[in-house]
Amino acid sequence: MIYLHTAAHEFLMRQEGKLKQLLSVLIFLMMLTASSHTQRPDLTFAGDVGAQTRDSLVGAWRLVSASSVAASGSRNDAPYGSAPKGILTYTREGRMTAIISFSGRKPLSKADLFSAPAEERAEAFATFFAYAGRYSLSGDKVTHHVEISSVENLVNTDLVRFIKFEDGRIRLRTPPAPIGGTTQTFELVWERVE
Repeated sequence: MIYLHTAAHEFLMRQEGKLKQLLSVLIFLMMLTASSHTQRPDLTFAGDVGAQTRDSLVGAWRLVSASSVAASGSRNDAPYGSAPKGILTYTREGRMTAIISFSGRKPLSKADLFSAPAEERAEAFATFFAYAGRYSLSGDKVTHHVEISSVENLVNTDLVRFIKFEDGRIRLRTPPAPIGGTTQTFELVWERVE
């Protein structure tokens, strides 16, 4: 385990430019939990959201685009690379799953995950994240109550997303959160999978 940690650290140092961007996203996820962690509400749907909104959200969604905006106004239209892939699922029972894969990911040189070089495994981890749990709706917010995650720091936290419905698409926006000394907001657009 120490070797994996050391190898991952060395890899990160060699890939400074690309990995600074990737690490910013991971740091963002951890920092977001600090800014959006709330007391766990009753996990039923909140009062002012009707069945129509719940029904509009339920289903599978494919990532269309992702962007981030810093407090200074600078915009990044490719925080996960130029063509990331993602699937977001909401069930009627109040369960959700989010999976995002950065564009340009490389396959491991070995089919066996544990035999692949630590450097490759570190890059694979840094370019993919997923989490799942329950969700609740309140007004224009959907809160993801994380139960399992590729980033352990997110487990048992609540991730708040502002939601907007637009012609078969949903737009999810994070609250502003500090990332490496800069406050940023992420916005992801998802389209319904038919």
